[in-house]
Amino acid sequence: MNNEAYRFICTANHSFAPYAQEELRRRFGKLKSKTLISGETFLVTLFEEADRAVDMIVSNPPIFLRHLQPVQLELNAEADNAFDHLVQYLMHQDKLHGAKVSLQVRKADSSMLEASAGQLRESILSMLTGLSAEFVVRDAAWVISVFAAEDRMYVGVSEPGNNLSDWSGGAIRFQREEGQISRAKFKLLEAEQSFGIDFAAFDTGLDIGAAPGGWTSFLLERGLRVTAVDPALMHESLQQHPSLRIYKKNASEVQFQDGEFDLLVCDMSWSPKQMVKLVTELLPSLRTGGTAVVTVKLMHKKPMALIDDVISSFEAADMQIQRAKQLFHNRDEITLYMIKY
Repeated sequence: MNNEAYRFICTANHSFAPYAQEELRRRFGKLKSKTLISGETFLVTLFEEADRAVDMIVSNPPIFLRHLQPVQLELNAEADNAFDHLVQYLMHQDKLHGAKVSLQVRKADSSMLEASAGQLRESILSMLTGLSAEFVVRDAAWVISVFAAEDRMYVGVSEPGNNLSDWSGGAIRFQREEGQISRAKFKLLEAEQSFGIDFAAFDTGLDIGAAPGGWTSFLLERGLRVTAVDPALMHESLQQHPSLRIYKKNASEVQFQDGEFDLLVCDMSWSPKQMVKLVTELLPSLRTGGTAVVTVKLMHKKPMALIDDVISSFEAADMQIQRAKQLFHNRDEITLYMIKY
């Protein structure tokens, strides 16, 4: 085994890298880390065999760690033959020959390499024709990861599932659609992919704090009948939708029949304590086995303790936490995916 295989480049949402580091520290105990991009990307040394370290992370994904890249080769970016060594290393990877491969190149602003990440990718691609690989963006069998730091290049080859995300750096990009109500829709699109939720399989959804309707519009597109609750106005494009029922009220002012919905979603910009209170009061309307997807706003300096409190409150309300994750499209928040007992 390569003696550097236990080193990884870890990425989190901007300013949340310290919490990703803390999650790893709690899981592995001893570790060393070096900042590559302030608040976002760091090189970590885990004192654990590489395959076991990956399994410990991937089998129970952390909340704040967005992307994981193995470091199997480190190169001096200043060296004239750095790219020759890179290509030679990759050409000796038998698994890459003739395979579907994704080449993902990222670069720190402090990198001494003048070319952009995109230009570096194209340059490296031109050198890898001898692999006879099918280079793809998605659905690859193998990912080649290259990270250009200040004066170093870090390289790793891995299966996409071992990177936590098959998007470069875990930065999931969606195309904004004409007439899209808000970017909030991207959160549910990402949750659909990251959590494996088939939203089209639900019949009736309750959207708490729905205005202006980003999440409501997404659920309607998936074919649900939706009840939207918010004292603010819904977007005009939704107001006459035949599958939408609107309550222009606060969530605390409405009641529904027990088990009326099989999906509950909530993306309110309220304090976590208020959100938990409103959602739990409406949980009787979610049928047993139903799904809830809610965002938790991280409004103070101890997010990990806050998340523990929120999860404990929902578990006490008979909700089973499936995943807690800071999605790429989350800002100062995380997304909870839960199922009702």
